[in-house]
Amino acid sequence: MSDFSRIMLFAKRLMQERLFSTRMYIMLPILLLFIPGMAWGFSDPNIILPGGHQPDTAMEVLFYASLGVVFGATMCAVLLSYDSVSRERASGVLELRLAQPMPRSHQAIAMILGSWRAILIPTWILLVLSVLIVRYRIGEWLSIIDCLVYFSSTALILLWYVLFTLLASSYTREQGTAISFGIGLWFLFTFLWALVTTMVAYASGVSIGQENDAAWIMLEGGLDLLSPNGVYHHLLETRLPQIDRGVAVWQSWAMALAWTILPSWLFVRRMEKILP
Repeated sequence: MSDFSRIMLFAKRLMQERLFSTRMYIMLPILLLFIPGMAWGFSDPNIILPGGHQPDTAMEVLFYASLGVVFGATMCAVLLSYDSVSRERASGVLELRLAQPMPRSHQAIAMILGSWRAILIPTWILLVLSVLIVRYRIGEWLSIIDCLVYFSSTALILLWYVLFTLLASSYTREQGTAISFGIGLWFLFTFLWALVTTMVAYASGVSIGQENDAAWIMLEGGLDLLSPNGVYHHLLETRLPQIDRGVAVWQSWAMALAWTILPSWLFVRRMEKILP
């Protein structure tokens, strides 16, 4: 059996273990509420958003509905992955696994793929349902390019949160510490990043929250590149020409690549040096 086959087989076993776990069954109603539920709400033809704006295209509706991914799917990614290393370390399973002839780097890659696919599969299924809901509600299909960007961007943000949580799990021996660190990062990027942006704007002398101020818009857009949630929204905004926050398309995808490669490399390096 080739190294690639071993990695994929190990990843499949980990994915099935998490995908059909009690934890996933508990989280499914949350995913249903946040992803198709928001798509249904934002596709209401009579909805008026703050500022009097009304979304009128399928991609715009799904852009606003992506809040369901940010609030629901990313949290589920954290809850699925937080004990991937710490639990096996505490039970002694990790020591046996690392003693196997399979290289540690390959095991690390398989853990990333297994945990990622466990949350990606149900999320993508619900995204398909969301696209169908938008088609039913506003009578417009999502274009192929928009669909590719929407699904790939969602896959990336889920991967980032899985990587953060796996890193936390690999550095802690207690599951409680691992989940606290994962939820703490999620809380920082989901709720507190606006506070960071406000503090930087205040220190820079930029008017805070002025939607017509180009300096505020560019500052907010630039700082969002330092947040996985912000990069996710930047990727979706590449398909919305009416939104311009001073960030080029190549910058959004370059930061997405950085958020993918750096945590992956750190986790693989960590697993190569970890002491069970």
